[in-house]
Amino acid sequence: MPYLFDRLTGQTTDETEARNGLRHIVSLSLSKLSDGLIDPKLVLSWLLATIGVPAAFIGMLVPIREAGALLPQVVMAGRLQQMRQRRWVWVVGSAGQGVAAMLIALAAWTLAGWWAGAVICGLLAGLAVSRAACSVSYKDILGKTVGQSRRGTVTGTAGSVSSGLVFVFALLLVSGVLKSQTAVVAAIAVAGALWLAASVTLAGLHEDDSAPDAPSGAIEYWHILRDDQNLRRFIVVRGLLVSTALAPPYMVVLGTQAGATATGSLGALVVASSLAGFLSSYLWGWLADRSARVMLLLSGTFGALAMAGAMALHLAGLAGTVWAIPCVLFVLMVAYHGVRQARSTYLVDISPEDRRSVNAAVANTAIGGILLVSGAFGGALTWLGPLAALTGFAVMALAGGLLALRLRDVSAG
Repeated sequence: MPYLFDRLTGQTTDETEARNGLRHIVSLSLSKLSDGLIDPKLVLSWLLATIGVPAAFIGMLVPIREAGALLPQVVMAGRLQQMRQRRWVWVVGSAGQGVAAMLIALAAWTLAGWWAGAVICGLLAGLAVSRAACSVSYKDILGKTVGQSRRGTVTGTAGSVSSGLVFVFALLLVSGVLKSQTAVVAAIAVAGALWLAASVTLAGLHEDDSAPDAPSGAIEYWHILRDDQNLRRFIVVRGLLVSTALAPPYMVVLGTQAGATATGSLGALVVASSLAGFLSSYLWGWLADRSARVMLLLSGTFGALAMAGAMALHLAGLAGTVWAIPCVLFVLMVAYHGVRQARSTYLVDISPEDRRSVNAAVANTAIGGILLVSGAFGGALTWLGPLAALTGFAVMALAGGLLALRLRDVSAG
């Protein structure tokens, strides 16, 4: 086993670190695969749409998942700083996600309509809080147990393995091998089991004790937000561009309302999403190094155009065809990945070295609140129909892209 890790990293490591590295790869691969199997933007949205859940609940899936994973981190980070053995935070968080996913599968199997929406949204909130525990603790655990020159190999290998397996899942849906709602419910249950397996795997990690630190004061975050105008403007831009993450479930609703309820249509959506991330990552990375502001403008514009395209397909009566919504979803997910990459790059560029983690905490906390408000906004618009929600999100995306031009220029030239 240690030999395998040495081959992956191209370096010779001691046996303890090698075993730790393999545990990281296995547990992170299982966790990321679970994320793909239950993806609220696509898989969970499609499943809820097919069991008659009102669109207002479907529209809240992404805000609940994303905000629930962001807002608790400030409190959790303070508790984490006081712990000696920090892997247990991730272990408990992974187990919590596993239990929540299994209960979501049970609810989707036994309930329908309004009750299914309410129960699944509640369970997803629990899953999101557990995800926050994993998110806030993982970098600290990785830094303690794997050498700096090998950490990228650990996360990169896990990302490649999980992405490949999610793509296989999508192909099984497209091909019809998995061809029923029951198969999708089973996949969500499998995601729960994989999270539990990841929890058990990382529990066996060898971790030296950490020196407990005093938690940072939350008041510091608000002073920074008050005094840094450009950071506030960046948060507004990022808040408007969350529309690129919130819109996919409404595209799914358009497709299912038009008759695209076969699992093949879900597979096409997952394939489109996967290809968007794979094909756009290098181009966005190249552009982010030159001007994250321009990248945010392009991402917002592409996102707005994709949403307009989905509405046009619906009005033309084409939204029910297998590849219609996946094609515009591909453009939207290219925009979504652009927003993710640009926001990370720009935040690092504008933050002094000793304030990067604090600025990230400020931005994540603020964006968590904005996600909930934006999700409620989209849910309110669903009373007028998914077209109204997409119209609102398209306006947000375009406004966010244009406002990005008012951010301080930190381009590399």
